[in-house]
Amino acid sequence: MHALWREWLNQPGIELKDDRVITTPAHDRSTTVVPLTEACIISVSGPDAHKFLQGQLSCDLADVDRLGSLPGAHCNIKGHMHSLYQVIRAEEARYWLRTRSSMAADALALLKKYIIFSKADAVQQDDLLGIGLCGPNAVSLTQQLEQAIPDASQARHDDTLSEFWFPAERLEEVMSLATATAGLGNSNAWELAAVDAAIPDLFPATREAFIPQMTNLQAFDGVSFTKGCYTGQEIVTRLQHRGQLKRPMYLAEIETAQPPTPGMPLASDNRANVGQLVRVAQCGEQRYRVLAVIIKEQAEQQSIHLEDAEGAQLQLMPLPYVLDPRLFESKR
Repeated sequence: MHALWREWLNQPGIELKDDRVITTPAHDRSTTVVPLTEACIISVSGPDAHKFLQGQLSCDLADVDRLGSLPGAHCNIKGHMHSLYQVIRAEEARYWLRTRSSMAADALALLKKYIIFSKADAVQQDDLLGIGLCGPNAVSLTQQLEQAIPDASQARHDDTLSEFWFPAERLEEVMSLATATAGLGNSNAWELAAVDAAIPDLFPATREAFIPQMTNLQAFDGVSFTKGCYTGQEIVTRLQHRGQLKRPMYLAEIETAQPPTPGMPLASDNRANVGQLVRVAQCGEQRYRVLAVIIKEQAEQQSIHLEDAEGAQLQLMPLPYVLDPRLFESKR
């Protein structure tokens, strides 16, 4: 966690653990602002920044330029996601790749492996901080912040979920403006909002575990099937046009005394290793809402539970978006 975050969060009613905000004062406001203390920015800049990222990430950088932000995966040559970013257009010839701090070192190393022949540079930008905004006024508040802090950038996920990244020295100003109309929330509040929106993420335990479509990344335009070649593109495109998606991502709840974590394996009543947890957030006393990649046939015909927690079954819930049914059809 950045030292300025620790200083600002040193207030009555706020509890920290490791890099997470565990407890914040109760509030009754409809919109919540959450310090993104577990995330960071990798900046890619230079004359070839657009060209370089277009040849590495799964999303179309032309759409990032047009929309301002999209998710994008950096895959290995087998099409499995090594890194997962929120790609933000910061300015001309500069992009901010928001990722988890626990993933940043390996993510940056892979970028640097390929960038050496480009007129561009990739660095971890430790002088940038971020907040997440959840609730009905999230987008409008983010826009207000962007008008007040011109050297910042935002990423909008949906009508109730956005994030805002800014120079660290503007922290006091940003939080003063944000908390004037939004209540302060803990790290779990942001995770729960993201899980409810079924937005995937990667963790060290799930690095290179999933092809993008397995985490429904295409539902967020995080995968382009028309832009041309990028690392792992052949495998990703083959699944889309000639293959059949057998392991999509589901939204579910689970009740267990032992907190589940991303990467935990799942089993059914008649088979081990039918899936894996992708993202986890607490939603009640010993209750957790999760995203999980599961074999479709098993998810729809069997009870699914944590492989190492007897009786802790997943209760599947509807996704907040519709997946293209053609993904699940055999092309042969």
